Amino acid sequence: MMKYAVDFMLAIILTAISYDLGSILISDGIAFWQAILIGFSVVSLGAITEAVGAPIWLIVLVPFPIGMILLFYFLDDSVGQWFLTYLTTLVIYTVIHMVMSYFFYFHSLIPAWKLSKK
Repeated sequence: MMKYAVDFMLAIILTAISYDLGSILISDGIAFWQAILIGFSVVSLGAITEAVGAPIWLIVLVPFPIGMILLFYFLDDSVGQWFLTYLTTLVIYTVIHMVMSYFFYFHSLIPAWKLSKK
């Protein structure tokens, strides 16, 4: 149970970092507490989806809308700016996942996409 809690918190922090960096690179940025709130919402929704026994593709897909909606709300910018920020966030998120999965065998960011051999 403790490992799950640590993995859960790490997933929230890494997800928040991707949203924070994406928003800083493309726009004026969002506050870090907003990035943490998005990370918490996205990771929690993914965990709940997993807990109810949903298939892995649904576990990956379900959190996307909440992240998109919260980013749009917090950015308070045009749809074009939001979309570019979201795409940038996804690229950063994917790179973080690749590093964490390959070097640290951590798969909580994208559970279906395991890059490591463990």
